Amino acid sequence: MSTPPIPTRVDEMEQGPPYDEKLAKKKYKKELEALQIELLKAQRSIKESGDRVVILFEGRDAAGKGGSIKRITEHMNPRGGRVVALSKPSETERTQWYFQRYIAHLPSAGEIVLFDRSWYNRAGVENVMGFCTPREHAQYLRQVPGFEAALVSSGIQLFKLWFTVSRGEQQERFAGRRSDPLRQWKLSPIDEASISRFDDYTASRNEMLLATDTVLAPWTIINSNEKRRARLGSIHAILDGLSYANKNAAVANEPDPRVVRPAGSLAIEG
Repeated sequence: MSTPPIPTRVDEMEQGPPYDEKLAKKKYKKELEALQIELLKAQRSIKESGDRVVILFEGRDAAGKGGSIKRITEHMNPRGGRVVALSKPSETERTQWYFQRYIAHLPSAGEIVLFDRSWYNRAGVENVMGFCTPREHAQYLRQVPGFEAALVSSGIQLFKLWFTVSRGEQQERFAGRRSDPLRQWKLSPIDEASISRFDDYTASRNEMLLATDTVLAPWTIINSNEKRRARLGSIHAILDGLSYANKNAAVANEPDPRVVRPAGSLAIEG
């Protein structure tokens, strides 16, 4: 198996898969099971300690966020973990402070909350597709660091994961959804429109990273051109940042830097 160089730029994370050969299914299943056992240990510890954990899953359309969430929650106790996937804001919510509707879904003591897209909608689809004004977008970027600093200072442990894929891989996945009756619901008119706006999403993402990758709430970039490694990498990134009883350091270790990198370690085009 070839070993490509470790990426140094955000764009390098999405140019192609991290390795020339895909991870074998048998090896993937074995590592996934071991990581899922560690997730259960972590959840049990969080429940007992009363800690609060928020994990944001963001990224390009068809980048594999849902698949990673599914593997993370597959064996999780639903009494202490839940997924939040909000639809577009109601007329009432549009009149509220932008972050207001997300606050109601933050965790109570002992909970893990996974946001399948989050308040970063305004940094992506809303900005690119014109669903917010330039003034609203600029105000939002100014407010995010303070909002997240408040969450962290209140005791919430915040993970922000950005899943990225190449233009070609995104198009292939969209084509797969169109031809599969069981997955067509995943392809919305907005997704279709995003195909021709790849570069616009890149620019909006870079602006977002420059404004919101902070010491208190850093971003983690995940190369999701290969789904198996991306799923494992996302779990590694979470477990590596959690402290819990009986942690198996041989399993819950640092993620592969060819798959997962802190945004702060990568050059970003401004």
